[in-house]
Amino acid sequence: MKKTLYSLMLSDDVVRAVDDLAHRMGTNRSALVNQILAEYTDMVTPERRVQDIFRQISEILDADRALVPFITPNSMTMSVKSSLQYRYRPTVKYSVELYRDRDGSLGELSVVFRTQSQALLDAMGQFFRLWKQIEDELVAPCHTMPVDYALYPGRFTRSLELPGSRDYTSADVAGAISAYVRLFDRLMKAYLAGEMSARETREQYIGWLREGNTIL
Repeated sequence: MKKTLYSLMLSDDVVRAVDDLAHRMGTNRSALVNQILAEYTDMVTPERRVQDIFRQISEILDADRALVPFITPNSMTMSVKSSLQYRYRPTVKYSVELYRDRDGSLGELSVVFRTQSQALLDAMGQFFRLWKQIEDELVAPCHTMPVDYALYPGRFTRSLELPGSRDYTSADVAGAISAYVRLFDRLMKAYLAGEMSARETREQYIGWLREGNTIL
């Protein structure tokens, strides 16, 4: 959504109240005025749509005891925390960032993990490479744009994109992201626990797709 610079005549008291509210909300004057006017005129801005998607993701995942969602107001990023069934129960954080403009990817999913165990780090790196291999086979052919992956020490990232040119509702996007994070979390934990082989992980992914879940 294009933005243009406009001049407005506002009273000093109104400006002070807007600035105070913007500070408490972690935003700035222009963004808050834009949000207030958009809500008053019932216009859905990209920021408002992202917040709606995050709210619906949180509502979906609230029913899942294994995943704990966190939303920061007026942010284009939300996080979901999970704990591994491993000694000291290390925490895994899924960070979902949605882009304001939809010229390219929908957004990015980051998987951040902190552990001092080199064995666990190696196993997680092995799982992430397996995941990319599975998606190169099953997911890449369904997208017109390539899915971008990156693996760093303690961090795995993947771009998010919905297939096709049709418009997706906020509920569609929230449902797709929630289902994908659940799948990733479940299969990663089973693989790291030695309960699932690479072949079984691939079969589980295929089964998930056959259930009609939206490809990301």
